[in-house]
Amino acid sequence: MTSTPTPPGLARFNVLEEHAAFAALHEACASTAWARRLLAGRPYATPEALYSASDTAMAELSPADLAEAMAGHPPIGRPEPGDPTSAREQSGMAGAAEGLKAEMLELNLAYQERFGHVFLICATGRSGEEMRDAVKERIGNAPEQEREIVRTELGKINRIRLARLVEEDA
Repeated sequence: MTSTPTPPGLARFNVLEEHAAFAALHEACASTAWARRLLAGRPYATPEALYSASDTAMAELSPADLAEAMAGHPPIGRPEPGDPTSAREQSGMAGAAEGLKAEMLELNLAYQERFGHVFLICATGRSGEEMRDAVKERIGNAPEQEREIVRTELGKINRIRLARLVEEDA
C-alpha cells in the first residue's frame, strides 16, 4: 500500500513557526480558540484530518468564541475594502442590481438588530437573490437556532478557507 504524499500547502502549514501558523489560521477564522485548537493538532497527515479538526473545534466553541469568529466577517454586500477573500466569497452580490443591494442592506441591519451580530452565510457560489432569501428566511429563527445555523455556516467557510491554504502550491 502506498501512501499519498502530503499536499505541498499542507506540508508547509505543518512546519510553519507557531506565530505564522496562528496568523494563517486566524485569517481563515477570527476565533482565537479555534486557531489554537488547530495549532495543537499539527502536524496533519491529510487535508481531511485538518478539516475534521476544524469541524470539531467549531462544534466546541463557546458563545463568546463564536461571537469572536463572527466579528471577523463583514456584512453581506459590503466586503472589507482591500480584502480579496471577502470580496471573492461575496462575489454573488458584486453584480447585483442596486435595488437588491439596498434591500440586502436593510435586511442586514434588521438581522443585526434582532441577533446582535452580522448575518453570516457561506456566500461562496450563492447569488445575491439566494443570500437575500436566506436572510429573510432566517430572521424569524429563535436566537439559539440561529446561533447553531451560524456555527454550521462558519464551519463551511472555514473549510473553504483552509482548502485554499493547504492547496496552495507555492
